Amino acid sequence: MRKIDMQTWSRREHFEFFNTFNHPHFNLCANMDLTGFLPYVKEHGFSMTAAIIYVISRAANAIPEFRYRMRDGEIVEHEAVSPSVTILVNNDLFSFCTIDYSQDFGEFAGRAARKIAAVKDNPTLKDPPGRDDLLYMTALPWVSFTSFTHPMRLHPEDSIPRFAWGKYFEEGGFMKMPLSVQGHHALMDGIHMGKFYAEVQDYFHRPHYVLGES
Repeated sequence: MRKIDMQTWSRREHFEFFNTFNHPHFNLCANMDLTGFLPYVKEHGFSMTAAIIYVISRAANAIPEFRYRMRDGEIVEHEAVSPSVTILVNNDLFSFCTIDYSQDFGEFAGRAARKIAAVKDNPTLKDPPGRDDLLYMTALPWVSFTSFTHPMRLHPEDSIPRFAWGKYFEEGGFMKMPLSVQGHHALMDGIHMGKFYAEVQDYFHRPHYVLGES
């Protein structure tokens, strides 16, 4: 982790402008093409949940703005950020589940399976204390939504990006999935979200590259 020097940071003016807003968060939603990704994951026996979480996490880690956090009036950049996802448990309730990120998909998938099994036995709505190196994620596999808004804490201010994906659907011979991204406008702009979506789509087009076969 490193602290951003606010005196030399090229984004300083944008940060100071958007940080005065009562609700400085913005959200995009786009449909991703999973036509080649879905059969590859099934063919190799991977968990689709783990694969999607991994792809989103890897893309977010590749873009510095998704690793920036506001902390006590300062900006820090984490070396890596990890997904904290919602997992469905008993009685239609959910639990939080934090999975430490690894760029090796096999290692990440194994870790995800263990953590998901553990939280299903011991549900919790608490994140690891003192951590902001997280990416909040949730899935709504029942709805092919076209927009999505996450609840936010404004006091203290929350600068952790949020992601949501929905039900797959067929359109024009392609399998698609809605993916929503929400970020703090003081730390990122539309161009950074655009880079994120391009990264995610590239991974979905090249599952052999991003997931491998082990």
